[in-house]
Amino acid sequence: MRVLLAEDDDLLGSGLRAGLRQQGFQVDWVRDGLAASCELRTGNYLVAVLDLGLPRQDGMDVITQVRAQGLRTPILVLTARDAVPDRIAGLDAGADDYLVKPVDLHELSARLRALVRRAHGQPQLCLTVGPLSLDPAAHTVTAGDQTLDIMGREYDLLHALLLNAGRVLSRQQLEQHLYDWGHEVSSNAIEVHVHHLRRKLPPGTIETVRGVGYIIHRQAAL
Repeated sequence: MRVLLAEDDDLLGSGLRAGLRQQGFQVDWVRDGLAASCELRTGNYLVAVLDLGLPRQDGMDVITQVRAQGLRTPILVLTARDAVPDRIAGLDAGADDYLVKPVDLHELSARLRALVRRAHGQPQLCLTVGPLSLDPAAHTVTAGDQTLDIMGREYDLLHALLLNAGRVLSRQQLEQHLYDWGHEVSSNAIEVHVHHLRRKLPPGTIETVRGVGYIIHRQAAL
């Protein structure tokens, strides 16, 4: 699950990035508002964590600008501005959630997962298709009563496909979900992950749409 982190404090930003990565997120970190606005417009992120007191462009202006441009990426404000009027202003500007520093990392992670679920019309914690179920909080995958040994990139790939069940995802879209900055991605990386994942899942779970990408159907007969 790829996250954009906009935080200008080096110590806090480094800690948040490391902590979120331990929670299973892929994190890209920017340190000013203009960079945050630019990255958000790429549409490569499932969710963003945004400080308000950013240099070059205030976080509130970033939210107002990207919402005016029609960007729907969920945005969680993480700031030291704890007054009620600030919270109201942030939410009214288009933020989806608002947390005050310091923050508990587990709460932050849970809120991010909830924002992504709601953005994809998934009200339940677990993503389920047929007997296949993925729990983003526990990082587990089950098929019926059997727990499957799926971790790392394979888990991230399955999460992306289940989150978008019924929709074809291209190789590029899957790469954006699986890899943050600094990773060199081989030309057949997604194909390799799909191959290994298929060996662990019930037959027919992942369908190849030739020339387009991959899909898990909402009503897959697994």
